[in-house]
Amino acid sequence: MNVAVRRAALAAPKIARRAMSSEALSASMTLNFNLPHESIYSGAKVSQVIVPGAAGEYGVTADHVPVVAQLKPGILQIIHEGSGEPEKYFVAGGFSLTHPNSVTDISCPEAVKIDDIDSAAVQKNFEAAKAAFSAAEGGSVAQAEAQIEIEVNRAMGVAVGLSMS
Repeated sequence: MNVAVRRAALAAPKIARRAMSSEALSASMTLNFNLPHESIYSGAKVSQVIVPGAAGEYGVTADHVPVVAQLKPGILQIIHEGSGEPEKYFVAGGFSLTHPNSVTDISCPEAVKIDDIDSAAVQKNFEAAKAAFSAAEGGSVAQAEAQIEIEVNRAMGVAVGLSMS
C-alpha cells in the first residue's frame, strides 16, 4: 500500500469521529479588525464575517477551518450576535487569517463604512483614474498606479450601487 494512501486511511477514522462529535459548536467567533492607524474591532464577539477574498467571497463562523486569504477590494460584512443586518465596510485589500480557535484577524490598509462613501466622489475619482491611465506611458509605474485606482474605485462604486464602466 502506498504511504500516502495508508496515512489517509489511518486519518479517516479521526476525521469521522471529529465530524460526529457531540460537542456543541460555539455560537460566536472573535473578530480582530485592524487598519494601520486604528483598531476597528479587538476581541469582538460576532456571529459571522463575510470576506471579499481574492479567490472569492466566503463566510467565516465559529469553528471555521483555519484559512489565510488575500482580500480584494470589496465589501467586508460583519454580522453581530442577535442582529440580522450586517455592518458593511469597503476594504481596499488586505489579509484575513482565521485561526483554529474561532478567532479571525483582518488587516487592511484602508476601510470605510459603506454609508460614509460619497458616490459622487467615487465617480469623479474613477473618471480621473481612467484619464491618468490613458495619459500614462504603457507599462509605466504611473499606468500601474492608475490601474489600481480604477479597480479600487470601480469596486467602491459597485459597493454603493453605481454602474461603473
